[in-house]
Amino acid sequence: MEWIADPSPGGWLRERLDEGYATMHGVVPRGFPAYARIFHPAYVRSLPDRAVPTPQDYARMTDAESAALHGAYIDETTTWAETAEAFGTQLHPLAQWQRVVRTPGDGDWRTRNAPDGREFTSPEEGSMPPELLAAIARHLVAHTTTPGAGFAALWEGHGGLLGHFGQTPSRAFLMFGDEPGHERMLERSIHNPFEDAFRKPRWQPGILSEEISKGARLELPGRDHVLFSAPPRAFADPAWVLDAPWRDVEAEEHGFSPSAQHPSLIWPDDRAWALISEIDYDSTIVAGSADLIRAICEDPAIEALPVTENADLTWDADEVNR
Repeated sequence: MEWIADPSPGGWLRERLDEGYATMHGVVPRGFPAYARIFHPAYVRSLPDRAVPTPQDYARMTDAESAALHGAYIDETTTWAETAEAFGTQLHPLAQWQRVVRTPGDGDWRTRNAPDGREFTSPEEGSMPPELLAAIARHLVAHTTTPGAGFAALWEGHGGLLGHFGQTPSRAFLMFGDEPGHERMLERSIHNPFEDAFRKPRWQPGILSEEISKGARLELPGRDHVLFSAPPRAFADPAWVLDAPWRDVEAEEHGFSPSAQHPSLIWPDDRAWALISEIDYDSTIVAGSADLIRAICEDPAIEALPVTENADLTWDADEVNR
């Protein structure tokens, strides 16, 4: 995988995208025979013998009781279908999470308690676990003549990805010690608005190099991306993060696990298909042949349903679960 200074190989996408987001084609290219919507996994928390406590229950607990309770939680990933069953709703191609979990107009859709007491947390937007991407990529590789040649595009707006000129670092890693004086020094260095007003802007490095940060972008409606060469077969291995040139090595030096931003777009050199993980979507769209879409939707390791061209995936599109 390598950075591509000339983003023109992605120009074909721009020609197939709509302006605006009335349908999925604001981010998903038109002109493919079929499309699949792949639902990112959600998360469920439960206790082995009783319902998850309410905030009022927590208010009555001692610190020791609360700590013991947290140790007893069982946290697992879950599917949209299992979530819909728990809330008495229906999974369908245009389902929207807040409708599936029966969120009231003024409620928080990110975390909802089902009637059986289990706590469901919404899927990640714009990203999926590497194991799921690998399962999808195995089908993608089987449906292109160029499994060893392709592209990956990253939305430039992810925090810390690019460097910039300014007074605020692209990101910071805080390690507080035991000394109160050390903590006060760190706090002062993090936030000192009086001194910041007179400080000259300087280059603040990001994950990617200064050359890439200042380089040309793949400009698509509403989103600009950094473009890399990326063989599709690389993503069939869950450990693709280790070879990604946008791997966050500095975070690893501060004790974090290996990580890399999930690509917003992946496509092969022959343009047989396109995978789109829009940053505001809690699902990923694959555009391709009917055979590819059928294979993805029939794979038990992938929760996916076919969607038609012009599908509306906006937050209020779920007419079934109103």
